[in-house]
Amino acid sequence: METKKNLGIWMDHSSANFIDLDSIKNNHSIASKFTSNTKEEVLNRSEYTMHNKEEQMQEAFYKEISEEISKYNHVVLFGPTNAKSELHNYLKNNSHFKDIKIDVKSADKMTDNEKNVFVKNHFEQ
Repeated sequence: METKKNLGIWMDHSSANFIDLDSIKNNHSIASKFTSNTKEEVLNRSEYTMHNKEEQMQEAFYKEISEEISKYNHVVLFGPTNAKSELHNYLKNNSHFKDIKIDVKSADKMTDNEKNVFVKNHFEQ
């Protein structure tokens, strides 16, 4: 029997924190490459270019996160911004994720311990 692998991801548009309660060594973060410096640099050229660059970098950020998600059976996306919903929509459009259960929950800023408790409580239900 295959064991269920659960993953929690606390995220906003700048970073994603992975919480795997079964494997502490798998807890890590991914940062978006679209920083305020990048935004300012590109905005000096044109607003259209800035928006285009932001979309490209956001898609690369979501792609990097999705590569991690593909290793799990059940994922909860949570955090204070709509980045979690954007990622969920990105995943729904990809057939590779049709067998992965993905939940989306709202959450405020949290400490690392609060994130761990949130993920633990979510998967115990």
